[in-house]
Amino acid sequence: MINEFKDFIAKGNVMDMAVGIIVGAAFTAIVTSLVGDLINPIIGLVMGGADFTAMYAVLAGDVPAGLGLEAARETGASIFAYGAFLTAVINFLIIAFVVFILVKMVNRVKAAAEKPDEVAPEVATGPSELDVLLEIRDQLAKS
Repeated sequence: MINEFKDFIAKGNVMDMAVGIIVGAAFTAIVTSLVGDLINPIIGLVMGGADFTAMYAVLAGDVPAGLGLEAARETGASIFAYGAFLTAVINFLIIAFVVFILVKMVNRVKAAAEKPDEVAPEVATGPSELDVLLEIRDQLAKS
């Protein structure tokens, strides 16, 4: 059983998947920072809000004006946190776009690796020795 487990772990697909998960976790932190630290402030500036992720609407209950999202949730009111949802959508779109670009680059590299080297066209250097001998033979046969 231990040997079977070693064979399973040593397969390329399992190792590729493990590397993908680790890189994906690190990439998620980068994208979260990109969205939270760079994109959301710009969107918040355009939309007139200081913090995009803290945007919400009160559906039911009383929430004092100016409370942050977490403080509004603690009041027990029914909160529609559209800012957090839009942040999740933005995160998804950015991740999907970056994955698309990465897959496109990998496919381009694969295609270049599978493409046979360009063969230089054969340069015409005149008739070959065989062609000359055949021509001489033909001339001798005519005479």
